[in-house]
Amino acid sequence: MYRNLIFGIDTLVPIRNGKKVPYINFDNGATTPPFSSVINGINNFAPWYSSIHRGTGYKSVLSSDFYDKSRNVVLNFVKGDPRYHEVIFVKNTTEAINKLSYRLFEEDKDDVILSTFMEHHSNDLPWRNKYKVDYIDIDTFGRLSLDDLEYKLKKYNGKVKLVAVTGASNVTGYINPIYKIARIAHKYNAKILVDGAQLIPHYPVDMKPINSNSHIDYLAFSAHKMYAPFGTGVLIGPRETFVKGDPEFVGGGTVSIVTPDFVIWENPPNKEEAGTPNIMGVVALMASIKNLRDIGMENIHEYEELLTNYTLEKIKNIPNINLYCDKTINNRVSIIPFNIEGIHHEIVAKILASEGGIAVRSGCFCAQPYIQKLLKIDPKDIEKYKDDSTLPRPGMVRVSFGLYNNFEEINIFIELLREIALNREKYNTKYRKPLFF
Repeated sequence: MYRNLIFGIDTLVPIRNGKKVPYINFDNGATTPPFSSVINGINNFAPWYSSIHRGTGYKSVLSSDFYDKSRNVVLNFVKGDPRYHEVIFVKNTTEAINKLSYRLFEEDKDDVILSTFMEHHSNDLPWRNKYKVDYIDIDTFGRLSLDDLEYKLKKYNGKVKLVAVTGASNVTGYINPIYKIARIAHKYNAKILVDGAQLIPHYPVDMKPINSNSHIDYLAFSAHKMYAPFGTGVLIGPRETFVKGDPEFVGGGTVSIVTPDFVIWENPPNKEEAGTPNIMGVVALMASIKNLRDIGMENIHEYEELLTNYTLEKIKNIPNINLYCDKTINNRVSIIPFNIEGIHHEIVAKILASEGGIAVRSGCFCAQPYIQKLLKIDPKDIEKYKDDSTLPRPGMVRVSFGLYNNFEEINIFIELLREIALNREKYNTKYRKPLFF
């Protein structure tokens, strides 16, 4: 529906038989192609590019003004409050969550972070070396257990500092009830961080007023998953969070005064953005936000939901397919995980790429604990991978749609998927050898 908005949408790629075919990108959960408006925005701004907060020349003043005003555009997009919230520009969601883990850290405090078993590693690993971390469990369908969330909040009796939860799973696509989670967390005096990397590009997000029990305290997301892949991410949180403490990255732009004996840091957000800011990445993000708002996040979600439901209906009629998401759940973003019985997930992905020019993701999608639970792998069996790195790794194949994908692409995918599923022995033999295009 929105294909004309994407730069390079008609790119041809080579496949195994020597022909070239239109590239079908079903790996949007990893990263998205740029909007044409993003490329145009960068090209139009490039003649005016200059240093941020470091010069008095016209271009420098213009660039600095654009960069600073962009924070309010970001806040407006997620309905944050500029009187209360600070917007920190970072490289991506991973850096945003790492930064927050440092900003919240207080030594000699017995703080607990509640992560979940469905998190991306980026919302798990940054907490491990600073806090006691526990994990909210999932049910048999892979959905988050709110009963277990409340149980653990009661169990730790006020010691939970933060509930760190994904807005939407990058494995199953399930959208978590973030406002209900916020109410439960606030009830026990904990704050909530929403990893919005998979949610923000697909679904309308509202941080809610700060006096609401449903308020989202912290929000992180990446521009490269929202059609602006030029190295920018966002961390949003209460301004007071970033006032205290030293920044974890220090250097140019972070200080007000430096002597051999002491340092006075700049006020946030500057103290949190060491070095020359990535203004071109912010230019890209601004163009992307404008496009997304012009389309309407509700319209994007509705269209991608049609693509997802259509694909699920088609897949269920293909033999030898195992799906790892509940087909009856509508509250989801456009992600479908599956395997073909008897063919390793990596081989399936290679076949789709080399036979049809179709890009999907295979593996564990940086969410290994979640994958292990969905595949029902005994923890004891995971131990063997410590000693033998050559063993084929467990995982899945993931299809993830963007707003520009269409039903014709899905039909091509389904036809090839059916061919693979019905001829597993042939494809296993063919693709056990090294892959050459």
